[in-house]
Amino acid sequence: MEIAADIVSTVFAQLQKPTLAFLIGGMLLAALGSRLTVPDAVYKFIVMVMLLKVGLGAGMAVRDADLLSLAVPAVSAALIGIVIVLLGSQTLVRLNGVARSDGMATAGLFGAVSASTLAAAMAMLEAESIAYEGFIGALYPFMDIAALVTAIVLARMAARPETVAISQGDGTAVLGGGGSPLLERGDLGADTIRDILLDTFRSPAISALLLGLAIGVFAKPDGVFESFYSQLFYGLLSVLMLIMGMEAWARLSDLRKTAHAYVIYGLVAPLVHGLLGFGAGLIIHHVTGFSAGGVVLLAVMAASSSDISGPPTLRGALPEANPSAYVGTSTGLGTPVAILSIPLFIKLAELTIGF
Repeated sequence: MEIAADIVSTVFAQLQKPTLAFLIGGMLLAALGSRLTVPDAVYKFIVMVMLLKVGLGAGMAVRDADLLSLAVPAVSAALIGIVIVLLGSQTLVRLNGVARSDGMATAGLFGAVSASTLAAAMAMLEAESIAYEGFIGALYPFMDIAALVTAIVLARMAARPETVAISQGDGTAVLGGGGSPLLERGDLGADTIRDILLDTFRSPAISALLLGLAIGVFAKPDGVFESFYSQLFYGLLSVLMLIMGMEAWARLSDLRKTAHAYVIYGLVAPLVHGLLGFGAGLIIHHVTGFSAGGVVLLAVMAASSSDISGPPTLRGALPEANPSAYVGTSTGLGTPVAILSIPLFIKLAELTIGF
């Protein structure tokens, strides 16, 4: 009972911090019908700067890191992304009222990573003076790409037999369920997977993150990192949280058009996935000495759902999937739940590892 009280008090304490306060404030403004808007160009600029900052920091840390210390969390992050998608394929996708393509797209988003949630978690840890490995940002693409590729490949593999069955049954070439152009050609080999990887790497989020990572590793951006990116980070994060809050509330209306299964998944999945990531982090901690802050961030990455790189990738790869289902579930429910669960993972790390 005392542990539960400690967790609750930690959560309420974090709600008063700027990161979560701006998120909740944005939701309240949208709920009250405020006409406050942030131009899309401003939003994209904020995201780009924050991802460059995360990438630069990770790159500078990778430059000085022990490769073994980086390799184990990186492989674990990729495996977590794959496992989350596989869990979604055995739970959400099998529920009544959920189309397989919609369910797999949703599972893919929840297996991928939210840049804003990761940035919020880093800010909370830094505010509490909790140390974490600088290379954590480099784990982002491992989990992100592994989850998106797994979800897309599984969705296409599931749709392919349906296409063949219909064409054999009535002698026509009509697709069952409205397949993608790649399915019409029966193409699901190395070229398809390569195209998925290229689309993912070319997405704005991954491009900015990898550019920052490469500059951090091969150049010496320490000066501009400290004088520009670090100085702007917290201010831009507060605006991003405000935008995310307003967007989350707006997306909740989209969920009314989809099955109630998405609502349940959006509320429960972030916590289950976060605990999965936390468990993996604990194992890495005992094997390599992974820090408590690193365990928290791995849990947060697992709990988060992609809000930047995932949606455009899935729109291009799975055009038959309904964005109201997977984006509404992710942004409307998954992201707020994941951000609000960060204090929970901080407290669990304190109880199991200590700071």
